[in-house]
This record gives sequence, structure tokens and C-alpha cells, in this order.
Amino acid sequence: MNEIFLDTETTGLSVHDKHRMVEIACIETCNLTPTNKIFHKILNPERAVPEEAFKIHGFSTDFLKNKEIFANVADEFLEFIKGKKIIIHNASFDVGFLNYQLKLVKKKEIIRENIIDSLDVARGKFPGTSNSLDALCRRFNIDLSRRTKHNALLDCELLREVYINLLDAKEPKLIFSDEKLETDSKNRTNIKKNYCKIVVEPTSEEIELHKNFLKKELKKNYY
Repeated sequence: MNEIFLDTETTGLSVHDKHRMVEIACIETCNLTPTNKIFHKILNPERAVPEEAFKIHGFSTDFLKNKEIFANVADEFLEFIKGKKIIIHNASFDVGFLNYQLKLVKKKEIIRENIIDSLDVARGKFPGTSNSLDALCRRFNIDLSRRTKHNALLDCELLREVYINLLDAKEPKLIFSDEKLETDSKNRTNIKKNYCKIVVEPTSEEIELHKNFLKKELKKNYY
């Protein structure tokens, strides 16, 4: 199963106040390595953007008014994430907005069992400390110089780097297939055969001579 690193930007903090998404970004990876497949949309939220939200992400009401609405990209989004493990930092926030807007356009909501919350992973590893994306980037010495504003696409890439560090997955795994193990086993058998000594069976005459020799030695030493 491939992974999706997902992030959103919104007009506010709660769907209960009818806030909506202004940006969705998804980066697809395979074993945490980018596949170069990206879903990225800047959206018209069909409402005004409060000044507090504008200060965070820089998307104004005027800038967004001619962008696509979520209803027109929902199917493309669902197809992009279909059958993939979704990794989100503070998943309850992003999934809350996604499912709220999917429900508004009568689309299937995202199943939470396919979601990994990297915030939960970080809290389990570093309890009692700040585990925001910025804090984790600083902890792992990940470059934050590009993050002058919150940007969903950049945050997906930062999250991928953070998640790799959280899993201590920097070193490649040594995976041996059954075929390779079988080949190695055959090679070891061949090596063993090549270095074995040849066993020579004694003749009946040689066995008799050996018995007579032993009898003589016994008599010599004990009689």
C-alpha cells in the first residue's frame, strides 16, 4: 500500500463556524519515497477569509474568488487517495474539514482506519514536549527557511521528512525474498559439495590386514 502525506489550509479553526478549506495538498510515496505523484488544489472557499487566517497562509478572499470550488475537485481527490495509507499531522483537524466538505457535496467520507496521525506518533515518542510540525523539524534539524507562511504542499514534504525521522527509517531495510533465500541455500550446498573430501571405502583384504595388525599390537602391549 502506498502512502499519502496530506495537509490542508482553511479559513478558520472549526467547521462548526462553517469554515472551509482553501488549499489541499497530497504527496504520494512508496515506502516513504516520493513517486512524483501530487494532488494540489487552491480552492475558492465560497466565503470570506478572516484576517487571522490570511496572516497564517496568505490567501485572501480576492485571490481565491476565481479558484476552483471543492465540489469540482472532490472526485479527483478521492480517486487520488483511494486504497492508500494517509499520514496527517493532527489528523482530527484536517479530516474534520475534509469530511465536512465531502458530506456537503454528498461524497463518501474518509475512513479513519486508513489514517495515521503523526502527532500521536510524536507524542508517544516525545511525551510532555511540543510536537508541532515546526518543533519536530527543529528537533530533527530539518530546514524550515522556506516556511515563511503555512503552505500545504510544503508542509506535506516537511511532514514526510519528520515522519521518516519519527520511525528511525533512514537506513534501508534488508529484505530477502524467498527466491533469494532459496538461491543462497543452493549456493551454500554447492560450496559444501565442492570442498568435501572424497570418501574411499576399504577393500575386504585391507580390512583383514587391519584386524591382524591390531591383534599383533595388542599381544605386544599386553602379553
